[in-house]
Amino acid sequence: MSGKQGRILVIRGGAIGDFILTLPAMAALRQNFPRAHLEVLGYPHIAQLALAGGWVDAVRPIEARALAGFFARNGTLSESWCAYFSEFDLILSYLYDPDRIFEENVRRCSPAQFIAGPHRPDESAGIHATRVFLRPLERLAIFDADPVPRLRLPEVNADPDAPVALHPGSGSERKNWPEARWADLLQYLVRSTRRRFLLVGGEAEGERLQHLAAAAPPARRELCQSLPLADLARRLKACAAFVGHDSGITHLAAAVGLPVVVLWPDTPEEVWRPQGDHVRLVRSPRGIRSLPVEDVVRAVDEMLESLPKAPASRGEPDSSPGPAG
Repeated sequence: MSGKQGRILVIRGGAIGDFILTLPAMAALRQNFPRAHLEVLGYPHIAQLALAGGWVDAVRPIEARALAGFFARNGTLSESWCAYFSEFDLILSYLYDPDRIFEENVRRCSPAQFIAGPHRPDESAGIHATRVFLRPLERLAIFDADPVPRLRLPEVNADPDAPVALHPGSGSERKNWPEARWADLLQYLVRSTRRRFLLVGGEAEGERLQHLAAAAPPARRELCQSLPLADLARRLKACAAFVGHDSGITHLAAAVGLPVVVLWPDTPEEVWRPQGDHVRLVRSPRGIRSLPVEDVVRAVDEMLESLPKAPASRGEPDSSPGPAG
């Protein structure tokens, strides 16, 4: 395939974090084939991130019912989808396809070069997910691509009063720090800093956000719930820093370049941690639910110390030396 032209399709399902960890592969394709049309077949509410970040030109929904035949051996294939796949010169698929049924059906109707990538890494190998997802590109002579996920969003003016984003949820309760400790952390930050706070969550986290919001005065916090991901990425880009769990939203915060503190569970760090020097992990050998508030406070304080100072607000109390309780 020429570096000056062509059409490339990346097929990627999975959750938010899985998609963000595949962004380096899309970025490498964009950088090595700068004039190619690059498209993603995926879940639009997630794949819009690659569009907003400038790595792809278009997104097509993967949930279409007419695609069902491609997942059945010798299935009846939609003419419109056959025509669609035949438009591409290269198809890179990260779908779970252990019997290669989808691949064989696409090959029935498309002359494109088809490269099958892994849908998730083998954790026992201890290789970071971004590097695993980059490996299929070696067949295109793409080596040593940047493994750090990045979203190329418009730069925002530096604001010393920018809020700190907190995301107290994740896709699994076992990855979550106790709500009471989040409240202790926020109460400490309200007393010890002049910062405002953006409390981030999805549909299922409304009650958790409301409980956390009670730990800060209304003038110092804002709830940000269920925003479209591209809009949330822009909101996070305008923040000063981020604190969260092992979650897709934490990967998003890291991808827009925020300084990030991650409260890390027993997930294999060498495979799944957000990439970049701007990310620091805090963990406890006894598990995330035993992670002391003091350890998180120390990491967040160190992160905030490196940021531009927020201006003092009249009538606010002086700094407090430690967390509540």
